Amino acid sequence: MSTDALTAPTRPGPAAAAPSPVAVFVRLKLTLLRNGLRQSPGRAAATVISMLAALLVAAVAVLGLVALRGVPHAGALAVLLTAILTLGWAVMPLFFPSGDETMDPTRLVMLPLRPGPLTGALLVTSLVGVGPLVTLAMVTGAAVAVADGPAAALLAVPAVVLTVLVCVVLARAVATACVRLLTSRRGRDLAVLGGLFVALGGQGVRLAAEPLSRPDGLTALEPLAGVLRWLPPASAIGAVDDAGHGSYGRAAAGLALAALALVLLLWWWRRTLTALMTAPDSSTLQAVEKDSARRSGGAERGLARLLPGGHTGAVMLRSLRYAWRDPKAKMSWSMALGLGIIVPVVSALQGQGSIYTAFSASALLGMQMYNQFGQDTSAFWMVASTISTPRDAHAELRARALALALVAFPYTTLVVAGSAALIGPWSDFPQVYGISLALLGALLATGAMASALFPYSIPSEGRQSAGPGQAAIAWISLLCGFVTSAVLIAPILALTIWLHVAGLTGLLWVLLPAGALYGLAVAALGLRVAAPLVARRLPEILAAVSKG
Repeated sequence: MSTDALTAPTRPGPAAAAPSPVAVFVRLKLTLLRNGLRQSPGRAAATVISMLAALLVAAVAVLGLVALRGVPHAGALAVLLTAILTLGWAVMPLFFPSGDETMDPTRLVMLPLRPGPLTGALLVTSLVGVGPLVTLAMVTGAAVAVADGPAAALLAVPAVVLTVLVCVVLARAVATACVRLLTSRRGRDLAVLGGLFVALGGQGVRLAAEPLSRPDGLTALEPLAGVLRWLPPASAIGAVDDAGHGSYGRAAAGLALAALALVLLLWWWRRTLTALMTAPDSSTLQAVEKDSARRSGGAERGLARLLPGGHTGAVMLRSLRYAWRDPKAKMSWSMALGLGIIVPVVSALQGQGSIYTAFSASALLGMQMYNQFGQDTSAFWMVASTISTPRDAHAELRARALALALVAFPYTTLVVAGSAALIGPWSDFPQVYGISLALLGALLATGAMASALFPYSIPSEGRQSAGPGQAAIAWISLLCGFVTSAVLIAPILALTIWLHVAGLTGLLWVLLPAGALYGLAVAALGLRVAAPLVARRLPEILAAVSKG
């Protein structure tokens, strides 16, 4: 063999075609879904049941929308449904950021991907799943309900496609723009508020659906639908309705608005995605050090300066910081604050409410006094090391009760006054406010007792509010506490009933100072009784709150 043959350069063979990013991302999405089902039988069963429930709800909604075909004002309902779906797609990434791992494009920073192919691959991947399928079914049902005539039927196809694409791209753009926030501690705290958002949304949907039960219920939707039909992507479904009525100019404008919204969202998504993939992460060590220095310089500002000094102020500040920073505590406080307002507001909107629904404010916030030591978890040993006598225990309980009252007192005042203004009459304000304050004091007293007698751990992970095997303790604590609180405020309730029966309605104002003083006395007595129990049961409390 010649030397030239040995030294001749070899020609490379044909390069293997690189796999399409779309195919790779779709396989990745399917793999994530499959592996999620394999984690545990319980999770797999819950996922399958939720998927079947979503498909069942979508099927019922589609059948209902198709049944409305030809009914007057059905277009208003279809437009409103599309707007609600769009709102859900826009806000769900904020409250449930961990629902789809592919929502976080920062996982792909190290891959050599250009913005164009990456955007297309993520868009196609977003169309894989139960959510897009349910949205497609419901939007198709809305289009079928309003498509009247060949022109409307022909326009319904691009309208449905545009609506689904706008919803999916909107969710992706919002998730990309907020990914730094969603993956931080504040983002996780925001996700905790998802339960409150669902509760508020459920009440709003229920209130909005009540007028539909009347014979002319769909007519009431026309003013709102008249505005929403010009907001994309609801404008696409409105365009189908307009085409069915011969308004081809309005139909073209509505479809053009949806197409323009899709183009703008794609531009915004690609721009934020490019900035996210190329900009340095602000959570570097240097940024953290600067932020820590800035925070340490202002440690004594704000609320800390308004609290009393010494041990009481330190415990109050610690309790308030738990309520603001700990995800489980924040969820509990948020639900209490939200539902305390929802109950009277819903009663007022229904037109058949009562000012006595304002009791929900003091009742739900008073519940936060229960299991005070459970939020400390195993770190309770540091609290226990500061307690050696019943006097120390009383100082600890009193500071925690004061921190709760710092929020509960003005909140209860606001809810009762708002209920009197919305529902009325104002003449009932003194008695309702007085009973609310008495109930709050009773719950503070029984909460201190329950914290000493029925402590339980609160797991830091998961949705359980009690540790393994401690759910019964939590229920017994709440049940016994509410029954005891009802017994404790019996004198105020008896005085209220006697004034009404005796016809002494002019003296009902006495219930306000009487309820306030009685609630204060009961709370003080409950803290005094619970303090020796806490000091004596420190080892049992530490063992109970450390199980999670």
